Amino acid sequence: MLNLLAFDYGASSGRAILGKYDGNRLKLCEVHRFSNDPVMVNGTLYWDVLRLFYDMKQGILKLRHGENIEIASIGTDTWGVDFGLLGSKGELLGNPVHYRDDRTSNMLQEAFKLVTKEEIYKCTGIQFTKFNTIYQLLALKLGNAHILDEARTLLFMPDLLNYFLTGIKKTEYSIASTSQMLNAKSGSWDEELLGKIGLPFDILTDIMQPGQIMGTISKLLCEELVINEIPVVSVAEHDTASAVMAVPSINGKYAYLSSGTWSLLGTEVSAPLINEKSFRLEYTNEGGFGNTIRLLKNIMGLWIFQECKRTWDKTGEKLSFDELESMAELCEPFKCFIDPDDDLFYSPGNMPEKIIQYCEKTGQPIPEGKGEIVRCIMESLAYKYRMTMEGLEDILGYKIPVLHIVGGGCKNLLLNRFTANALGRPVVTGPVEATAAGNLICQLIALGELSDINEARKLIARSFVPGEYLPSETEEWEDAYGKFRKAIR
Repeated sequence: MLNLLAFDYGASSGRAILGKYDGNRLKLCEVHRFSNDPVMVNGTLYWDVLRLFYDMKQGILKLRHGENIEIASIGTDTWGVDFGLLGSKGELLGNPVHYRDDRTSNMLQEAFKLVTKEEIYKCTGIQFTKFNTIYQLLALKLGNAHILDEARTLLFMPDLLNYFLTGIKKTEYSIASTSQMLNAKSGSWDEELLGKIGLPFDILTDIMQPGQIMGTISKLLCEELVINEIPVVSVAEHDTASAVMAVPSINGKYAYLSSGTWSLLGTEVSAPLINEKSFRLEYTNEGGFGNTIRLLKNIMGLWIFQECKRTWDKTGEKLSFDELESMAELCEPFKCFIDPDDDLFYSPGNMPEKIIQYCEKTGQPIPEGKGEIVRCIMESLAYKYRMTMEGLEDILGYKIPVLHIVGGGCKNLLLNRFTANALGRPVVTGPVEATAAGNLICQLIALGELSDINEARKLIARSFVPGEYLPSETEEWEDAYGKFRKAIR
Protein backbone atom coordinates (compact mmCIF):
# COMPACT_ATOMS: atom_id res chain seq x y z
CA MET A 1 0.00 0.00 0.00
CA LEU A 2 1.38 3.37 -1.06
CA ASN A 3 0.20 6.37 1.00
CA LEU A 4 0.12 9.84 -0.53
CA LEU A 5 -1.12 13.12 0.90
CA ALA A 6 -3.07 15.70 -1.11
CA PHE A 7 -3.78 19.19 0.21
CA ASP A 8 -6.78 20.64 -1.60
CA TYR A 9 -7.56 24.27 -0.80
CA GLY A 10 -10.86 25.72 -1.94
CA ALA A 11 -12.24 29.22 -1.60
CA SER A 12 -14.14 28.35 1.60
CA SER A 13 -12.42 25.28 3.06
CA GLY A 14 -9.40 23.04 2.76
CA ARG A 15 -8.79 19.34 3.19
CA ALA A 16 -5.90 17.01 3.76
CA ILE A 17 -6.80 13.84 1.83
CA LEU A 18 -4.92 10.56 2.26
CA GLY A 19 -4.70 8.53 -0.92
CA LYS A 20 -4.20 4.78 -0.50
CA TYR A 21 -2.99 3.06 -3.68
CA ASP A 22 -2.82 -0.74 -3.77
CA GLY A 23 -1.66 -1.08 -7.37
CA ASN A 24 -5.19 -1.47 -8.70
CA ARG A 25 -7.47 1.06 -7.01
CA LEU A 26 -7.19 4.42 -5.28
CA LYS A 27 -9.03 5.03 -2.03
CA LEU A 28 -9.47 8.51 -0.55
CA CYS A 29 -9.72 9.22 3.18
CA GLU A 30 -10.25 12.66 4.67
CA VAL A 31 -7.64 13.27 7.35
CA HIS A 32 -8.15 16.91 8.23
CA ARG A 33 -10.76 19.48 7.17
CA PHE A 34 -10.52 23.15 8.01
CA SER A 35 -12.21 26.40 7.11
CA ASN A 36 -10.64 28.96 4.81
CA ASP A 37 -12.03 32.25 6.05
CA PRO A 38 -10.97 35.49 4.37
CA VAL A 39 -10.37 38.39 6.72
CA MET A 40 -11.42 42.00 6.07
CA VAL A 41 -8.93 44.52 7.53
CA ASN A 42 -9.31 48.26 6.98
CA GLY A 43 -11.31 47.72 3.81
CA THR A 44 -9.05 45.09 2.22
CA LEU A 45 -10.02 41.41 1.97
CA TYR A 46 -7.10 39.06 2.72
CA TRP A 47 -6.40 35.33 2.80
CA ASP A 48 -5.11 34.10 6.18
CA VAL A 49 -2.21 32.21 4.58
CA LEU A 50 -0.33 31.50 7.81
CA ARG A 51 -3.42 29.79 9.22
CA LEU A 52 -3.64 27.78 5.98
CA PHE A 53 -0.04 26.66 6.43
CA TYR A 54 -0.72 25.84 10.09
CA ASP A 55 -3.52 23.53 8.98
CA MET A 56 -1.20 21.96 6.42
CA LYS A 57 1.17 21.05 9.24
CA GLN A 58 -1.74 19.67 11.27
CA GLY A 59 -2.68 17.39 8.39
CA ILE A 60 0.87 16.02 8.23
CA LEU A 61 1.02 15.53 12.00
CA LYS A 62 -2.30 13.68 12.12
CA LEU A 63 -0.98 11.14 9.66
CA ARG A 64 2.58 10.78 10.83
CA HIS A 65 2.00 10.69 14.56
CA GLY A 66 -1.69 9.84 14.92
CA GLU A 67 -1.84 6.89 12.54
CA ASN A 68 1.93 6.45 12.12
CA ILE A 69 1.61 6.26 8.34
CA GLU A 70 4.68 6.69 6.17
CA ILE A 71 3.87 9.32 3.53
CA ALA A 72 5.38 8.69 0.08
CA SER A 73 4.77 12.22 -1.24
CA ILE A 74 2.76 15.42 -0.84
CA GLY A 75 1.00 17.61 -3.41
CA THR A 76 -0.91 20.88 -3.11
CA ASP A 77 -3.59 22.50 -5.26
CA THR A 78 -5.57 25.72 -4.75
CA TRP A 79 -7.71 28.22 -6.60
CA GLY A 80 -6.02 30.39 -9.23
CA VAL A 81 -4.80 33.99 -9.73
CA ASP A 82 -3.96 34.98 -6.11
CA PHE A 83 -0.36 35.28 -4.92
CA GLY A 84 2.07 36.28 -2.20
CA LEU A 85 5.10 38.53 -2.53
CA LEU A 86 8.47 37.75 -0.92
CA GLY A 87 11.18 40.23 0.03
CA SER A 88 14.96 40.05 -0.41
CA LYS A 89 15.36 37.60 2.49
CA GLY A 90 12.52 35.36 1.38
CA GLU A 91 10.12 36.89 3.89
CA LEU A 92 6.41 37.26 3.15
CA LEU A 93 5.69 40.96 2.61
CA GLY A 94 2.02 40.75 3.52
CA ASN A 95 -1.00 38.48 3.50
CA PRO A 96 -2.18 37.65 -0.04
CA VAL A 97 -5.21 39.69 -1.08
CA HIS A 98 -8.46 37.87 -1.93
CA TYR A 99 -9.56 37.90 -5.57
CA ARG A 100 -12.96 39.30 -4.51
CA ASP A 101 -11.34 42.42 -3.06
CA ASP A 102 -12.51 45.52 -4.91
CA ARG A 103 -9.03 46.89 -5.69
CA THR A 104 -9.30 45.61 -9.28
CA SER A 105 -12.68 47.22 -10.01
CA ASN A 106 -11.38 49.53 -12.78
CA MET A 107 -8.19 47.71 -13.74
CA LEU A 108 -9.43 46.21 -17.00
CA GLN A 109 -10.06 49.70 -18.32
CA GLU A 110 -6.67 50.89 -17.05
CA ALA A 111 -4.90 47.97 -18.76
CA PHE A 112 -6.69 48.60 -22.07
CA LYS A 113 -5.29 52.14 -22.06
CA LEU A 114 -1.83 50.57 -22.31
CA VAL A 115 -2.50 47.48 -24.43
CA THR A 116 -5.59 46.69 -26.46
CA LYS A 117 -7.94 43.96 -25.32
CA GLU A 118 -7.36 42.13 -28.60
CA GLU A 119 -3.58 42.12 -28.13
CA ILE A 120 -3.80 40.80 -24.57
CA TYR A 121 -6.04 37.95 -25.70
CA LYS A 122 -3.87 37.17 -28.72
CA CYS A 123 -0.86 36.77 -26.40
CA THR A 124 -2.48 34.91 -23.51
CA GLY A 125 -5.73 33.38 -24.77
CA ILE A 126 -7.25 34.00 -21.33
CA GLN A 127 -10.82 35.03 -20.50
CA PHE A 128 -11.10 38.62 -19.21
CA THR A 129 -11.97 38.70 -15.52
CA LYS A 130 -11.07 41.60 -13.31
CA PHE A 131 -9.43 39.42 -10.66
CA ASN A 132 -6.75 37.96 -12.98
CA THR A 133 -3.25 38.34 -11.58
CA ILE A 134 -2.20 40.84 -14.24
CA TYR A 135 -4.89 43.30 -13.05
CA GLN A 136 -4.10 42.68 -9.39
CA LEU A 137 -0.49 43.64 -10.09
CA LEU A 138 -1.61 46.71 -12.02
CA ALA A 139 -3.72 47.72 -9.02
CA LEU A 140 -0.62 47.38 -6.82
CA LYS A 141 1.44 49.46 -9.24
CA LEU A 142 -1.15 52.25 -9.29
CA GLY A 143 -2.03 52.15 -5.59
CA ASN A 144 0.76 50.48 -3.55
CA ALA A 145 3.84 50.73 -5.74
CA HIS A 146 6.19 50.50 -2.75
CA ILE A 147 5.19 46.86 -2.18
CA LEU A 148 6.14 45.97 -5.74
CA ASP A 149 9.41 47.86 -5.31
CA GLU A 150 10.24 45.73 -2.26
CA ALA A 151 9.17 42.44 -3.85
CA ARG A 152 11.80 40.04 -5.16
CA THR A 153 9.60 37.00 -5.82
CA LEU A 154 5.95 36.37 -6.70
CA LEU A 155 4.49 32.96 -5.82
CA PHE A 156 0.93 31.83 -6.49
CA MET A 157 -0.96 30.33 -3.56
CA PRO A 158 0.04 26.65 -4.04
CA ASP A 159 3.60 27.63 -4.90
CA LEU A 160 3.71 29.80 -1.76
CA LEU A 161 2.56 26.88 0.41
CA ASN A 162 5.14 24.64 -1.30
CA TYR A 163 7.77 27.27 -0.55
CA PHE A 164 6.78 27.19 3.12
CA LEU A 165 7.19 23.40 2.97
CA THR A 166 10.45 23.17 1.03
CA GLY A 167 12.12 26.58 0.80
CA ILE A 168 12.08 26.21 -3.01
CA LYS A 169 10.69 29.02 -5.20
CA LYS A 170 9.09 27.58 -8.33
CA THR A 171 5.89 28.19 -10.32
CA GLU A 172 3.78 25.35 -11.69
CA TYR A 173 2.48 25.65 -15.26
CA SER A 174 -1.30 25.27 -14.76
CA ILE A 175 -1.47 27.81 -11.92
CA ALA A 176 0.72 30.25 -13.88
CA SER A 177 -1.66 30.04 -16.84
CA THR A 178 -4.53 31.51 -14.80
CA SER A 179 -2.66 34.79 -14.38
CA GLN A 180 -3.12 36.18 -17.93
CA MET A 181 0.63 36.78 -17.93
CA LEU A 182 1.70 33.58 -19.70
CA ASN A 183 2.13 33.41 -23.44
CA ALA A 184 -0.31 30.67 -24.44
CA LYS A 185 1.76 29.38 -27.35
CA SER A 186 5.22 29.34 -25.75
CA GLY A 187 4.11 28.45 -22.21
CA SER A 188 6.54 31.09 -20.89
CA TRP A 189 6.03 34.44 -19.18
CA ASP A 190 5.09 37.09 -21.75
CA GLU A 191 7.73 39.65 -20.86
CA GLU A 192 6.82 41.91 -23.79
CA LEU A 193 3.19 42.17 -22.64
CA LEU A 194 4.20 42.78 -19.03
CA GLY A 195 6.65 45.45 -20.14
CA LYS A 196 3.96 47.33 -22.06
CA ILE A 197 1.77 47.40 -18.94
CA GLY A 198 4.77 48.41 -16.82
CA LEU A 199 4.78 45.35 -14.59
CA PRO A 200 7.97 43.72 -13.27
CA PHE A 201 8.79 40.27 -14.63
CA ASP A 202 12.01 39.71 -12.72
CA ILE A 203 9.90 38.70 -9.69
CA LEU A 204 8.53 35.68 -11.60
CA THR A 205 10.19 32.28 -11.14
CA ASP A 206 10.98 29.38 -13.43
CA ILE A 207 7.97 27.35 -14.56
CA MET A 208 7.67 23.62 -13.77
CA GLN A 209 5.43 21.15 -15.53
CA PRO A 210 3.07 19.12 -13.33
CA GLY A 211 4.09 15.56 -12.51
CA GLN A 212 7.63 16.28 -11.26
CA ILE A 213 9.20 16.04 -7.82
CA MET A 214 10.16 19.60 -6.92
CA GLY A 215 12.04 18.83 -3.69
CA THR A 216 11.59 17.57 -0.16
CA ILE A 217 10.26 19.06 3.04
CA SER A 218 12.93 21.32 4.51
CA LYS A 219 15.15 20.06 7.31
CA LEU A 220 13.91 22.85 9.56
CA LEU A 221 10.29 21.76 9.14
CA CYS A 222 11.22 18.09 9.52
CA GLU A 223 12.79 18.92 12.89
CA GLU A 224 9.70 20.89 13.95
CA LEU A 225 7.25 18.13 12.99
CA VAL A 226 9.61 15.23 13.81
CA ILE A 227 9.19 13.64 10.38
CA ASN A 228 11.41 12.39 7.57
CA GLU A 229 12.15 14.40 4.43
CA ILE A 230 8.99 13.70 2.40
CA PRO A 231 9.11 14.37 -1.38
CA VAL A 232 6.92 17.27 -2.53
CA VAL A 233 5.43 16.88 -6.01
CA SER A 234 4.55 19.68 -8.40
CA VAL A 235 1.03 18.48 -9.19
CA ALA A 236 -1.45 20.25 -11.47
CA GLU A 237 -1.68 22.99 -8.87
CA HIS A 238 -4.71 24.84 -10.20
CA ASP A 239 -7.62 22.96 -8.64
CA THR A 240 -9.51 22.80 -11.93
CA ALA A 241 -6.46 21.34 -13.69
CA SER A 242 -6.32 18.62 -11.03
CA ALA A 243 -10.07 18.01 -11.33
CA VAL A 244 -9.79 17.64 -15.12
CA MET A 245 -7.06 15.02 -14.67
CA ALA A 246 -9.65 12.95 -12.76
CA VAL A 247 -12.30 12.99 -15.50
CA PRO A 248 -12.80 9.24 -16.13
CA SER A 249 -12.89 9.41 -19.93
CA ILE A 250 -10.20 7.77 -22.03
CA ASN A 251 -11.49 8.09 -25.59
CA GLY A 252 -14.02 10.10 -27.51
CA LYS A 253 -15.21 13.68 -27.45
CA TYR A 254 -16.55 15.06 -24.19
CA ALA A 255 -16.85 18.21 -22.15
CA TYR A 256 -16.22 18.56 -18.43
CA LEU A 257 -17.82 20.73 -15.81
CA SER A 258 -15.83 21.27 -12.64
CA SER A 259 -18.71 22.18 -10.35
CA GLY A 260 -18.33 24.01 -7.07
CA THR A 261 -18.24 27.62 -5.90
CA TRP A 262 -17.20 28.31 -9.49
CA SER A 263 -18.34 26.33 -12.50
CA LEU A 264 -15.72 25.75 -15.19
CA LEU A 265 -17.03 24.16 -18.37
CA GLY A 266 -14.73 23.16 -21.20
CA THR A 267 -12.75 20.45 -22.94
CA GLU A 268 -9.12 19.43 -23.44
CA VAL A 269 -7.31 20.33 -26.65
CA SER A 270 -3.74 19.77 -27.74
CA ALA A 271 -2.93 23.41 -28.53
CA PRO A 272 -4.37 26.86 -27.75
CA LEU A 273 -7.41 27.93 -29.79
CA ILE A 274 -7.03 31.68 -30.14
CA ASN A 275 -9.06 33.26 -32.91
CA GLU A 276 -11.75 35.85 -33.53
CA LYS A 277 -14.52 33.51 -32.40
CA SER A 278 -12.87 32.43 -29.12
CA PHE A 279 -12.04 36.10 -28.43
CA ARG A 280 -15.59 37.26 -29.07
CA LEU A 281 -17.09 34.49 -26.96
CA GLU A 282 -14.35 34.93 -24.30
CA TYR A 283 -13.19 31.34 -23.86
CA THR A 284 -10.00 30.80 -21.95
CA ASN A 285 -6.94 28.68 -22.78
CA GLU A 286 -5.48 27.47 -19.49
CA GLY A 287 -2.65 24.98 -19.07
CA GLY A 288 -3.16 21.36 -18.13
CA PHE A 289 -1.19 18.19 -17.51
CA GLY A 290 1.09 17.08 -20.34
CA ASN A 291 1.12 20.51 -22.03
CA THR A 292 -2.57 20.18 -22.86
CA ILE A 293 -4.87 23.19 -22.98
CA ARG A 294 -8.10 23.46 -21.04
CA LEU A 295 -10.39 25.39 -23.38
CA LEU A 296 -13.11 26.55 -21.03
CA LYS A 297 -15.32 29.29 -19.72
CA ASN A 298 -15.53 30.41 -16.11
CA ILE A 299 -19.10 30.65 -14.75
CA MET A 300 -20.11 32.00 -11.34
CA GLY A 301 -21.39 28.60 -10.17
CA LEU A 302 -22.85 27.54 -6.82
CA TRP A 303 -21.46 30.65 -5.12
CA ILE A 304 -24.87 32.30 -5.58
CA PHE A 305 -26.67 29.40 -3.86
CA GLN A 306 -24.07 29.31 -1.07
CA GLU A 307 -24.43 33.04 -0.46
CA CYS A 308 -28.23 32.76 -0.33
CA LYS A 309 -27.95 30.05 2.31
CA ARG A 310 -25.45 32.15 4.26
CA THR A 311 -27.92 35.06 4.28
CA TRP A 312 -30.84 32.86 5.38
CA ASP A 313 -28.71 31.23 8.08
CA LYS A 314 -28.14 34.64 9.64
CA THR A 315 -31.89 35.04 10.16
CA GLY A 316 -31.95 31.87 12.26
CA GLU A 317 -33.64 29.68 9.61
CA LYS A 318 -30.85 27.17 9.09
CA LEU A 319 -32.04 24.82 6.37
CA SER A 320 -29.66 22.34 4.74
CA PHE A 321 -28.77 22.51 1.06
CA ASP A 322 -30.79 19.32 0.52
CA GLU A 323 -33.85 20.84 2.19
CA LEU A 324 -33.60 23.97 0.05
CA GLU A 325 -33.30 21.87 -3.11
CA SER A 326 -36.39 19.85 -2.10
CA MET A 327 -38.33 23.11 -1.66
CA ALA A 328 -37.19 24.26 -5.11
CA GLU A 329 -38.34 21.03 -6.73
CA LEU A 330 -41.95 21.75 -5.70
CA CYS A 331 -41.99 25.26 -7.17
CA GLU A 332 -43.29 26.45 -10.53
CA PRO A 333 -40.71 25.88 -13.28
CA PHE A 334 -39.26 28.62 -15.48
CA LYS A 335 -40.84 31.50 -13.55
CA CYS A 336 -37.78 33.76 -13.72
CA PHE A 337 -34.08 33.66 -14.56
CA ILE A 338 -30.81 35.40 -13.73
CA ASP A 339 -27.49 35.68 -15.52
CA PRO A 340 -25.15 33.99 -12.98
CA ASP A 341 -22.23 36.01 -14.37
CA ASP A 342 -23.83 39.42 -13.87
CA ASP A 343 -21.59 41.71 -11.78
CA LEU A 344 -24.45 42.08 -9.31
CA PHE A 345 -23.71 38.57 -8.00
CA TYR A 346 -19.92 38.85 -7.81
CA SER A 347 -19.55 40.23 -4.29
CA PRO A 348 -20.89 38.75 -1.03
CA GLY A 349 -23.92 40.18 0.75
CA ASN A 350 -27.71 39.52 0.76
CA MET A 351 -27.80 37.41 -2.39
CA PRO A 352 -31.58 36.74 -2.24
CA GLU A 353 -32.24 40.48 -2.45
CA LYS A 354 -29.84 40.77 -5.40
CA ILE A 355 -31.78 38.07 -7.26
CA ILE A 356 -35.02 39.96 -6.65
CA GLN A 357 -33.36 43.18 -7.87
CA TYR A 358 -32.21 41.45 -11.06
CA CYS A 359 -35.71 40.12 -11.79
CA GLU A 360 -37.25 43.54 -11.17
CA LYS A 361 -34.67 45.22 -13.44
CA THR A 362 -35.34 42.75 -16.27
CA GLY A 363 -39.14 42.93 -15.98
CA GLN A 364 -39.65 39.37 -14.79
CA PRO A 365 -41.94 37.92 -12.10
CA ILE A 366 -40.40 38.20 -8.63
CA PRO A 367 -39.44 34.89 -6.97
CA GLU A 368 -41.32 34.47 -3.69
CA GLY A 369 -39.76 32.51 -0.88
CA LYS A 370 -36.64 30.38 -0.62
CA GLY A 371 -37.82 27.59 -2.91
CA GLU A 372 -38.53 29.87 -5.86
CA ILE A 373 -35.20 31.67 -5.43
CA VAL A 374 -33.29 28.37 -5.39
CA ARG A 375 -35.21 27.11 -8.42
CA CYS A 376 -34.36 30.33 -10.25
CA ILE A 377 -30.66 29.78 -9.49
CA MET A 378 -30.61 26.13 -10.55
CA GLU A 379 -32.53 26.59 -13.80
CA SER A 380 -30.40 29.62 -14.68
CA LEU A 381 -27.17 27.70 -14.09
CA ALA A 382 -28.38 24.75 -16.18
CA TYR A 383 -29.21 27.06 -19.09
CA LYS A 384 -25.92 28.91 -18.68
CA TYR A 385 -24.16 25.56 -19.03
CA ARG A 386 -26.11 24.93 -22.24
CA MET A 387 -25.18 28.35 -23.63
CA THR A 388 -21.53 27.75 -22.74
CA MET A 389 -21.59 24.28 -24.33
CA GLU A 390 -23.04 25.76 -27.53
CA GLY A 391 -20.27 28.36 -27.65
CA LEU A 392 -17.66 25.66 -27.11
CA GLU A 393 -19.10 23.58 -29.93
CA ASP A 394 -19.14 26.63 -32.19
CA ILE A 395 -15.40 27.14 -31.61
CA LEU A 396 -14.55 23.44 -32.00
CA GLY A 397 -16.77 22.86 -35.01
CA TYR A 398 -18.38 19.66 -33.73
CA LYS A 399 -21.10 18.52 -31.31
CA ILE A 400 -20.08 17.17 -27.91
CA PRO A 401 -22.12 14.08 -26.99
CA VAL A 402 -21.66 13.93 -23.22
CA LEU A 403 -20.86 16.18 -20.25
CA HIS A 404 -18.81 14.91 -17.29
CA ILE A 405 -19.50 16.77 -14.05
CA VAL A 406 -16.79 16.44 -11.39
CA GLY A 407 -16.27 18.05 -8.01
CA GLY A 408 -18.47 18.88 -5.04
CA GLY A 409 -21.30 20.12 -7.25
CA CYS A 410 -21.92 16.46 -8.21
CA LYS A 411 -23.82 16.17 -4.93
CA ASN A 412 -26.43 18.67 -6.15
CA LEU A 413 -28.79 16.12 -7.68
CA LEU A 414 -31.36 18.74 -8.72
CA LEU A 415 -28.80 20.73 -10.70
CA ASN A 416 -27.43 17.55 -12.30
CA ARG A 417 -30.92 16.62 -13.52
CA PHE A 418 -31.68 20.16 -14.70
CA THR A 419 -28.36 20.24 -16.58
CA ALA A 420 -29.14 17.03 -18.48
CA ASN A 421 -32.58 18.42 -19.36
CA ALA A 422 -31.20 21.78 -20.50
CA LEU A 423 -28.42 20.20 -22.60
CA GLY A 424 -30.61 17.46 -24.03
CA ARG A 425 -27.79 14.96 -23.66
CA PRO A 426 -26.37 12.57 -21.02
CA VAL A 427 -24.58 13.87 -17.94
CA VAL A 428 -22.09 11.62 -16.13
CA THR A 429 -21.13 12.62 -12.58
CA GLY A 430 -18.13 11.86 -10.41
CA PRO A 431 -15.80 11.64 -8.77
CA VAL A 432 -16.99 14.12 -6.16
CA GLU A 433 -13.44 14.50 -4.81
CA ALA A 434 -12.06 15.01 -8.32
CA THR A 435 -9.55 17.69 -7.36
CA ALA A 436 -7.94 15.58 -4.63
CA ALA A 437 -8.06 12.51 -6.89
CA GLY A 438 -6.34 14.41 -9.70
CA ASN A 439 -3.74 15.69 -7.25
CA LEU A 440 -3.03 12.12 -6.12
CA ILE A 441 -2.77 10.52 -9.57
CA CYS A 442 -0.35 13.26 -10.57
CA GLN A 443 1.78 12.26 -7.58
CA LEU A 444 1.61 8.62 -8.70
CA ILE A 445 2.85 9.64 -12.16
CA ALA A 446 5.72 11.62 -10.62
CA LEU A 447 6.68 8.61 -8.47
CA GLY A 448 6.67 6.31 -11.51
CA GLU A 449 3.71 4.25 -10.28
CA LEU A 450 1.58 5.24 -13.31
CA SER A 451 2.98 5.67 -16.80
CA ASP A 452 0.75 8.45 -18.15
CA ILE A 453 -2.59 10.25 -17.92
CA ASN A 454 -4.46 7.49 -19.76
CA GLU A 455 -3.37 4.90 -17.21
CA ALA A 456 -4.23 7.37 -14.45
CA ARG A 457 -7.77 7.90 -15.79
CA LYS A 458 -8.30 4.15 -16.04
CA LEU A 459 -7.39 4.00 -12.36
CA ILE A 460 -10.00 6.70 -11.63
CA ALA A 461 -12.64 4.77 -13.59
CA ARG A 462 -11.88 1.60 -11.57
CA SER A 463 -11.86 3.41 -8.24
CA PHE A 464 -15.05 5.53 -8.33
CA VAL A 465 -18.60 4.60 -9.34
CA PRO A 466 -20.09 7.25 -11.66
CA GLY A 467 -23.66 8.57 -11.70
CA GLU A 468 -25.63 9.13 -14.89
CA TYR A 469 -28.50 11.48 -15.76
CA LEU A 470 -30.46 11.21 -18.99
CA PRO A 471 -32.45 14.15 -20.36
CA SER A 472 -36.21 14.30 -19.78
CA GLU A 473 -38.92 16.95 -20.22
CA THR A 474 -36.82 18.14 -23.16
CA GLU A 475 -39.70 19.87 -24.94
CA GLU A 476 -40.51 22.05 -21.91
CA TRP A 477 -36.83 22.89 -21.40
CA GLU A 478 -36.41 23.72 -25.07
CA ASP A 479 -39.43 26.04 -25.03
CA ALA A 480 -38.14 27.96 -21.97
CA TYR A 481 -34.60 28.44 -23.32
CA GLY A 482 -35.61 31.48 -25.34
CA LYS A 483 -37.12 33.04 -22.22
CA PHE A 484 -33.78 32.57 -20.41
CA ARG A 485 -31.79 34.12 -23.25
CA LYS A 486 -34.12 37.13 -23.27
CA ALA A 487 -33.75 37.56 -19.50
CA ILE A 488 -29.94 37.76 -19.59
CA ARG A 489 -29.47 40.15 -22.52
